[in-house]
Amino acid sequence: MSFDYDLFVIGGGSGGVRAGRLAAGTGAKVGLAEEFRMGGTCVIRGCVPKKLMVYASSYAEAFEDAKGYGWSVGETSFDWQKLIAAKDVEIARLEAIYGKNLMAAGADMHLARATVVDPHTVKLSTGETFSAKHILIATGGTPFVPKIEGHEYVITSNEIFHLEEQPKRFLVVGGGYIACEFACIMNGLGSEVTQYYRGEQVLRGFDNEVQGFVAEEMREKGVDLHVGTDVQSIVKTDGGLVVTNTHGKTIVVDQVLYATGRVANTQGLGLENAGVALGRKGEIVVDGYSQTNIPSIYAVGDVTDRVNLTPVAIVEGAAFVDTVFHGKPTQPDHELIATAVFTQPEIGTVGLGEEAARESEEIEVYRAVFRPMAHILAGKSERMLMKLIVSKANRKVLGCHIVGHAAGEMIQLAGVALKMGATKEDFDRTMAIHPTAAEELVTMKTPVAG
Repeated sequence: MSFDYDLFVIGGGSGGVRAGRLAAGTGAKVGLAEEFRMGGTCVIRGCVPKKLMVYASSYAEAFEDAKGYGWSVGETSFDWQKLIAAKDVEIARLEAIYGKNLMAAGADMHLARATVVDPHTVKLSTGETFSAKHILIATGGTPFVPKIEGHEYVITSNEIFHLEEQPKRFLVVGGGYIACEFACIMNGLGSEVTQYYRGEQVLRGFDNEVQGFVAEEMREKGVDLHVGTDVQSIVKTDGGLVVTNTHGKTIVVDQVLYATGRVANTQGLGLENAGVALGRKGEIVVDGYSQTNIPSIYAVGDVTDRVNLTPVAIVEGAAFVDTVFHGKPTQPDHELIATAVFTQPEIGTVGLGEEAARESEEIEVYRAVFRPMAHILAGKSERMLMKLIVSKANRKVLGCHIVGHAAGEMIQLAGVALKMGATKEDFDRTMAIHPTAAEELVTMKTPVAG
């Protein structure tokens, strides 16, 4: 049987575009459909614009710190519209590159919504229908907002990048990395920020000490963080949004950002037409090779709800092409993935946290908490945290956790070491670079008691 395409990809984000480009590079006929903008969540409304806003928000502290080093900084002001406009120009540039690279590889790009008709057929919102030997779903995730009273007045991480005016009074609801990052961003840009999280501590799933350390520093920097607190209702008035929390307290804000998790973007894709199995949260269920229960249909990235990170989606897309188009069955490696959280202070982490490691074996914990040199003349009390989790049995470093400036940059190379199976003694015999904050990773000699 002949098909219009060897591969049809639904979704123009990082995972889908990587798979489409690599498959087209093998000589396969590839089509890709994207209903919104090329680049997906990461480029358009995620990692990239967020990091640009992180940079912007860090300058307020930099101006203050400069005084301690002899610089006289004049009156400063922040222009929200100028930042958003500059961000839009950069995102448009990256979006164009995604499309250009895809077509340069020989793939067809369809700017339309695609749905699945059957295991080998997709239909576009333009009315066109195409047959495909293989279909790859790479539609990512979408923010989840609970149906509380007044939910129609809230925004999510999709809308925050397009606000015409900076909200001066800002409430963030949620305790994950997206919520904490935006609380820090808006605080750094000068908004009055309140954050509600219904759980005991923000950043669930991270090392407990890291959670507490970051929460304390966020409060020190001015974020009014409340744990064990949720929103009861939101009422719109002429004076702003009146928010009542679960303790009966009321505050008035200009915007409410909900960052209470993301769900797989599978609604309305027609997956039921092909019999594709979904998990209880709507995610596409796949095996180690990203194949669904329907042999011709695969899925990669956040839509599978495995590890929802851009580099993971890219690796999954490449592994899919190796498996299907190169005849080399390849499973993406989801172990020991280093990641960064761009809170202020920043988090870099790879491997197990202390609590998770203790559940599996006997460990040693090495910890350093210190005020970095950069803060001394600036007169800041902000500290850094570095932590190594080490197996007593084989001396392997099971986890590395950094909180502080450039933690994301440092954890990338620490991730290489852990991936190679580095032991604590490997860290010990690595010569320190002085004076740096990173040298603490190789100079911690005595484990924490207990």
